[in-house]
Amino acid sequence: MEPFRTLALLADTLALVFALVALSTDYWFEAVGPGFSAHAGIWPKVDLQFVPGFIRVTEAFSILAALSGLVSMVLLGLSYVSSLSARMHSPRVAAILASIAALFMLVAMSVYNGHQWSRQHPQIQFFFSWSFYLGWVSFPLWIIAGIMGHLAYTRSPRAGYDQV
Repeated sequence: MEPFRTLALLADTLALVFALVALSTDYWFEAVGPGFSAHAGIWPKVDLQFVPGFIRVTEAFSILAALSGLVSMVLLGLSYVSSLSARMHSPRVAAILASIAALFMLVAMSVYNGHQWSRQHPQIQFFFSWSFYLGWVSFPLWIIAGIMGHLAYTRSPRAGYDQV
């Protein structure tokens, strides 16, 4: 149980850090043209009344993913305290929350990816930048955290008649 729980905590922590860095930076999308370069994130700095819907969806689901990942990480950390983990089944709940975080991040990144992929201009090159890729990297890390948390739960010793 111990190696799975430790790997789940490590993957969950890395996924949360990557998701928070992706959320807080403005290098999701870059445009390079003749004589200029521009980059954008998911937090527009212009008129906030006319923010496209796909940006709002990306923001909302990314924040939900980060919150789910944070609670999952806290529960995995609490599972190291034996008096708390026996009652709450912390690795199991943490695995479920990590899987939910992965699902939220998948939705956020897919919506952003689907909308931005359609941009084309003959003199401007559009491409995704490093913040966008950090968001995508957090997705498989949360899946790994969910799998490891599930394995930690299933491999943990259960109280039976012989242990009572």
